[in-house]
Amino acid sequence: MITLYDCATAPSPRRARILLAEKRVPHETVQVDLRSGEQLGEAYRRINPQCTVPALVTGEGPVLTDNAAITAYIEARFPEPPLLGRTPLDKAEIASWQWRVEFEGLAAIAEAFRNSSPAMANRALTGPVAFAQIPELAQRGLARVQLFFAALDEHLAGRDFIAAGQFSVVDITAVVAIDFARVVKVRPGDEHAHLRRWREAMQARGTMA
Repeated sequence: MITLYDCATAPSPRRARILLAEKRVPHETVQVDLRSGEQLGEAYRRINPQCTVPALVTGEGPVLTDNAAITAYIEARFPEPPLLGRTPLDKAEIASWQWRVEFEGLAAIAEAFRNSSPAMANRALTGPVAFAQIPELAQRGLARVQLFFAALDEHLAGRDFIAAGQFSVVDITAVVAIDFARVVKVRPGDEHAHLRRWREAMQARGTMA
């Protein structure tokens, strides 16, 4: 049985959680309490020395400790429905947009949040090493988030999905990014009509828990 080490309030494990739901993969879930610092404790370090969630225990080898590895494994083991594309060009387009959503969206939001929130003092980067906040990076992150919302809204005009004309891992990542932006008080507004339409359609899938 596959086991997902999760945290119900964190964006990164939510990506894995939605992926497993879309693929209808049976699995067990273990919650990791990030608020109390459980991820930094010795017990969890034995599971994932990087002290991050998600972590996926497959029973077949090493524990998978990032969304890229988890996605690649789940797609290979459970190929239907395909979330990384079918044709070479579709796979390329999905990979390109996945990179953009991660870098321009998720990374920008994390930059803004982790460098401004009092709860993230000395936790400006994930992992076992403490890093101090840099307020200037928070301001840059906020500016990047606004650009990301605008660019994604423009791209979604006339499209039901972000890449390759199909629901894919990019839509999962973007849902998580858009929702995560609330922590820095950024939400889709009236000027993001295409983005809001797409987000409502994603919610109707019933897997976006």
